[in-house]
Amino acid sequence: MNPEIPNGTLDTIDGVPRVYYDGYWIKVYDPPADSLQAKKTLIQALTRRLFNHVEHGINIPGKRLNDARRSFETEQDPEHKRVKGAMLAGALFNRATDIFTKLVELQALGIEIETDNALMRECGVCLQEALNLGRMVLHRSGEEGIDELWGEPFRAFSIPVEAFYESRYVKIAQALRDIDRLAATMIATFRGNPLFEGADVLIQDFAAISKVKCETLRTDDAIFDIWAEFVVTSERLAAFAPKLSCTPTPDEQQRAEDGQRLILQGRDLLTYIVRARVTMPKSAREYMERCAQYANLQHTPPAKPALPRI
Repeated sequence: MNPEIPNGTLDTIDGVPRVYYDGYWIKVYDPPADSLQAKKTLIQALTRRLFNHVEHGINIPGKRLNDARRSFETEQDPEHKRVKGAMLAGALFNRATDIFTKLVELQALGIEIETDNALMRECGVCLQEALNLGRMVLHRSGEEGIDELWGEPFRAFSIPVEAFYESRYVKIAQALRDIDRLAATMIATFRGNPLFEGADVLIQDFAAISKVKCETLRTDDAIFDIWAEFVVTSERLAAFAPKLSCTPTPDEQQRAEDGQRLILQGRDLLTYIVRARVTMPKSAREYMERCAQYANLQHTPPAKPALPRI
C-alpha cells in the first residue's frame, strides 16, 4: 500500500481508467445519470445479484409479503424462525423492487415523483427491514451471511448513483485484499511440501485472475475472455493431484487428502468472494485457521505405533 496516494485518485494505467482505494488501482466505470430510471435498473440488478448468492428458497414474491410476515411472526422454533426470517427478508426485498419499478413507470408517463412520496417512503422502509432481517440469511455455501449484499439496494435507494458507485470501489478493494491474504496463506501452507510441489504456481495464477474478475463488470466487453480464463484457471487448480510416493503410507495418503481438500475449499472461498465482490470475514478467518492447523501437523512427526506387549 502507498499511503501517499489518497483514496479516490483517478489515473489511466496501461490505457485503462483506474481509481485508487486502499492500496489497489481498480478499474473504473462511468456511473449512469442519477435518475429514478437509473436507480430502478441498479436496484433490479442488485436484487438479482443478491438472490444469486444467498441460500435457496428465500426469493419470495413481494405480493406474498403479508403471508411471509405472518409465518415468521407465529413461528416458535428458533431454527425454523431463522429460515422464515430469511424468507420474509426476500419478500421485503422484492416488494421494494416492485414499488420502485412502478414509480419509474409513472415517472415515464410524466408524473412527477417527489422524494417524500408515500410509496418512496414505503420502499425505503421495506429495504431497511430487509437489511435488518438479512443477518438471518446465509450465503449459499452455508458458512455465513453477506450483510453487505443486503445493504447495497438500500444505499442505492438512499444516495446518488455516483456516490453508490464510489462506495463499491471501497468494497472491491477490501475483497482484493482478502483475495491476496487467502492466496498468500494457501501458498505458505503448501510451499515446501513435496506432496504439493507446483501447487503454489496454480494458486498464484488463480489469485491473479480472481482479482481481475472481481474488478470487472459483466457489461464490460472484456468479460468474455476474463470469465473464460477465470473458469479454466479454477479448473486447473481443482485438478491438482498430490505427488504421492510409489508406496505411500497411510499417513502420507491422509496428509495428501487433507491438503487437497484444503485447496478445494480455498478455491471455493475465493470464488465466492470474487462473484459477490465483497469480503467474507468469518469464512476467511476459519479457513486460515484450518490452513494453520494443517501446516502445524506437517511439522509434527507421526506418532510411533505402540509396541506389542509381550
